Amino acid sequence: MGLDRFLFRKEILIDDSGWGDLILGVVIGALKLPERRYMERRIPISSFQPPNFENKQYLDDAEKIVEDIVEAMRPDMETMFKGCSGYVLSSIRKRLREQGFNVKKVEITGELQDMVERGYIRWCVEVGIPAERFEENNRFWTLLDWIAEKPRIREKLVKTGWKSWPKKWRGKVFKKRA
Repeated sequence: MGLDRFLFRKEILIDDSGWGDLILGVVIGALKLPERRYMERRIPISSFQPPNFENKQYLDDAEKIVEDIVEAMRPDMETMFKGCSGYVLSSIRKRLREQGFNVKKVEITGELQDMVERGYIRWCVEVGIPAERFEENNRFWTLLDWIAEKPRIREKLVKTGWKSWPKKWRGKVFKKRA
C-alpha cells in the first residue's frame, strides 16, 4: 500500500440548490474528482406539494438520485463521498453508508456549489422566470413578486407544501392581484 493511495483519493462531492427557494424543486449535483465528471438531477416540484411534501417524497426522490450517481460515476469502496449538510441530502448520505461507502457531511463551496446553483437557475429560466431576476441578492422576494404577477398560472410552480405558503404567502400574492 503506497503513499499515493492517500494522496490521490477519489472523491465524489454532492450538493443541492433550490431547497430554500419558493419555486420549483431541488437540483442535486455530483462532481467526481479527480476526473471532474459532473452530473445533476432534479427533484420535481410535485414532491414539494401536498400530499407528497407531507410524506417527504423529496427524500425518496433523493435516494433514487443517489442510485443514478453511483451507476454513472462507478465509485469503488475507496471513494469518499462528501455531501452537503442540507436536510434534503440526509437520505443520500444514509443510503450511501448502507451501501458501505465512506461518507462525510461537509460544507460545499466553490466550483460544485456554483455548478449546482447554475443548474437550478437554468431550470427556473426554462419555466419562464427571467434570468435577470436572479441578479438580486434576496431571491425570495423577487420570486414572490414574479409569482404575484400571474398567481393563478404560476402557483403550480410553488412549493405549496410549505406551511408558510397557505398561511402567509398565498394570501399576499393573490391580494396583490386583486
